[in-house]
Amino acid sequence: MPSLPPLVFLPLLIFIPLLPLESSPHLPAPKDVMVYSYNFRSSLRWSPVKVDRGLVLYTVHFKTGAFNQWDEMNCTRITQTECSFPWSLKERRWTVVLRVRAELGQVTSDWVETDPFVAERNTTIGPPKVNSVTESSDSLLISVTPPFGSEAGDFLQYHVSYWENTTSTTKKAIKTSSTLFKIKSLKEWTLYCFEIQVELMTHSDLHLFGLQSIPECYRTKISEATRAGYIILIFVLVLLFVNLVAVGLFLLWRHHKTIKYWSRPPLEIPSHFEEYLKDPSMPVLEVLDNYAEDDPPDSLSVVFCGEGSQACGSSLDGQAHSRSISSDSEVT
Repeated sequence: MPSLPPLVFLPLLIFIPLLPLESSPHLPAPKDVMVYSYNFRSSLRWSPVKVDRGLVLYTVHFKTGAFNQWDEMNCTRITQTECSFPWSLKERRWTVVLRVRAELGQVTSDWVETDPFVAERNTTIGPPKVNSVTESSDSLLISVTPPFGSEAGDFLQYHVSYWENTTSTTKKAIKTSSTLFKIKSLKEWTLYCFEIQVELMTHSDLHLFGLQSIPECYRTKISEATRAGYIILIFVLVLLFVNLVAVGLFLLWRHHKTIKYWSRPPLEIPSHFEEYLKDPSMPVLEVLDNYAEDDPPDSLSVVFCGEGSQACGSSLDGQAHSRSISSDSEVT
């Protein structure tokens, strides 16, 4: 058999390496692929694939435990990094597996699959919504709404923890299946806090606990008997105060002389006399005598004269004349 010349194989050697370069994937696969489910509303999420240029698209498939066949999930060549579950996957007891891949033009990444997901087991149940709280003197009436709509065979139970808002936080707990329940045997006019957690029990004896609600605090009211007691006590105190004021005013009026006497300032010796008595050698009295000699007090002479006495009249005229002269000299 004649051999082919080497030049015949040269085009084949050039063409063969080009084939795997066009069909081999060069796009990274998505990371952090996980199913996020809250109150049975589920979606698939992943981290975006970063490339130097171009817009990366994503495609999501699913399959169930009953049918081992991949189907599209209404998330084909999307730009978002999240894909919500369709209504066809709303059954909580189904086992679902999902996969996602990245696409850039004709180049695709590898598929990334999730672990089997069962909403009845793997969803996160949130706390119930507190609609209203009615306070009374010894109880709190609470109305709540469940975090999701129940299905046939579901049984919801509410775990209520409550405590007195003091330094000692001793918690008490009750269980109820009603959305309208009452916390009883409380102290009046006391601040109480509570939090609620939902427990889902299914027909398959599966227990799934939800998240605790944020604590809410309310104060109980005062009973009518206690309010009446406070009113009576205030009335008695006011009456007692008025009586005390009246008795005090009466005693003050009756003994005002005694009070006036005892309120006088005590008799005390002047300070200069007290100093002199302590030390008689001090020239206090001499100073006072000298002061008296320098400024003699005015004197008044009374002269009685009989009727018809000329001497007395002349004397009086002379005194008056001298007094007028002295007054004139003082004025000048």
